[in-house]
Amino acid sequence: MILVTGGAGFIGSNFVMNWLVQSDEPIVNLDKLTYAGNLKNLISLQGDHRHQFVQGDIGDANLVSSLLKQHQPRAIINFAAESHVDRSIHGPGDFIQTNILGTFRLLEVVRGYWDELNASAKQNFRFLHVSTDEVYGSLSRDEAAFTEEHRYQPNSPYSASKASSDHLVRAYHHTYGLPVLTTNCSNNYGPYQFPEKLIPLMIVNALAGKPLPVYGDGQQIRDWLYVIDHCDAICRVLEAGRIGEVYNIGGWNEKPNIEIIQKICDLLHESYPESSFQQLITYVTDRPGHDRRYAIDASKIERELNWKPAETFDSGIRKTIQWYLQHPSWIADVQTGAYREWIEKNYAGARS
Repeated sequence: MILVTGGAGFIGSNFVMNWLVQSDEPIVNLDKLTYAGNLKNLISLQGDHRHQFVQGDIGDANLVSSLLKQHQPRAIINFAAESHVDRSIHGPGDFIQTNILGTFRLLEVVRGYWDELNASAKQNFRFLHVSTDEVYGSLSRDEAAFTEEHRYQPNSPYSASKASSDHLVRAYHHTYGLPVLTTNCSNNYGPYQFPEKLIPLMIVNALAGKPLPVYGDGQQIRDWLYVIDHCDAICRVLEAGRIGEVYNIGGWNEKPNIEIIQKICDLLHESYPESSFQQLITYVTDRPGHDRRYAIDASKIERELNWKPAETFDSGIRKTIQWYLQHPSWIADVQTGAYREWIEKNYAGARS
C-alpha cells in the first residue's frame, strides 16, 4: 500500500481517485482538512475498502509514526502543503509551519521508519515530494523555460517555503540515504480545485455574474497542466524515476492570464449565449511581487520516463468547465462564509 498526504485537496484527491481507477493497491490518505481539504472531493470512494482516510497533520510525529507501523507503506507521496500565493502574502506563518516544519517532521519520522525496514523493503521504498515551478522564480518573456538545473529564486512566502521543503528532501537523501524523488509542476487546473485559484475563480464568478478580477495588465504567463496529466506523471515517476532525481512536470501550454480568462468567457458563452461574460472582466491592482512568467521544460521526464501530457489546453479547459457546470452543489458547499470573507479581503479596494 501507499500513504498519501494531503489527499483531500485538489491535486491530492484527484491523484487518489486516479490511482484507484488504475490499481487495486490500497491507499491510506492523511489530510489535515484545512480550508482547501474537502472530504466531498472523495465521496465517490465511500465504501471502497482500498481507501482509508485519516484526519491529521503531517507534523504530528506520533500519528504519522503509528500509521507507518500499522500499514507498512512501500511509498509515501507528499502533497500536503499550503499552496496559495495570495494567502501566503497575507499570512505567511501557516506556510512556514506546514511546508517547512511539517515536511521536516514528516521526513524525520519517515527516516526512522525506513531505517528499520528489512533490506528488500528498504531498497524498494520511495518518498515522493510534490513541489512547484514557483521555486525557480520568474522568467522574462524571452528566457528559456525552467529545467531541473535552474537556480532556485523564490519570490513569495509560499514559493520560499516550498523551496525550503525541497532542500530538506534533497538533504535527507544526501545525508541519510533516504530514497526520495521530487517533482516540480506547473499550474494545475481541473475538477475539485478550490475557487480561489485563477481558473475556478473565473468560472464561479462568471456563473454568479460577479466581476472577473485580473491582476495588473493580465499579461502574467503561466504553463498550464491538466491535473489528471499531473497525476499520471507522478505515478510514472514513482514507478521508474531515478532515486534522488528531480522531474519537472509541465503541460507545454504557456498562456497569459488574460487569454485564459477570455477563453473561459467564450466557452461559458457557448452554454449561456444570452450572457456576455467578457463584460465582467475587471482589472485590479497587481499583487505584491507578482512573478511575470513561469514555464516548465518537461523534456527530462519525457526523455527518461516516456511521459508527456495527454490533454491540450483546449481539451483540458473544456473538461474543467463542464465539470464545474455539472457540480453546482460542490461549488455552493465550498463557498462558506470564511471563503467569502477571504475573497473580500483579497480583492476589496484593489480595482484599478
